[in-house]
Amino acid sequence: MSLLYLRLFPNRVATLFFMIAAVFIFLATTPLIAKAQRSKAGGDGVEQPLFGEFKGVRIGMTADEARKKLGSPHDKGDDVDIFVFNDNQGAQVYYDKAKTVMAISIDFSNGASDIPLPKAVVGGEPDARADGSAFRMVRYPKAGYWISYSKTAGASPTITITMQKIDQ
Repeated sequence: MSLLYLRLFPNRVATLFFMIAAVFIFLATTPLIAKAQRSKAGGDGVEQPLFGEFKGVRIGMTADEARKKLGSPHDKGDDVDIFVFNDNQGAQVYYDKAKTVMAISIDFSNGASDIPLPKAVVGGEPDARADGSAFRMVRYPKAGYWISYSKTAGASPTITITMQKIDQ
């Protein structure tokens, strides 16, 4: 009986079959398409970095501008300045050949105040490791740099936030 039905209405059956197949293909690939579009932005679907500066210093700023914002460095150099703000916080600012900021690394030791939360820096919790340390990095190609959040293991962990220009 079904053979007779197929022979009487071949175009309708074929059309219905292809429409159903198209719907299934669409539904099966939609999550893959959505996931691919989210991953084109920063690590969590964010186009712009959540953490873009430290005490007013940004990637691409001149060395003189950075020194005005951060004050006198503890150790001043052509390639890197080391700043110590108190017993619990310090930063290193790295310069390229043009004397512009190419990287900033901020260290917060145990007891430091005003440590940014990972969500405010990299958009979520860092990946925890078995030893108690944690790390997460997010690239922002449109902004031209990446940001990482790192926590050391131990009873007195150090948290390091690093921003670095992406070489293109």
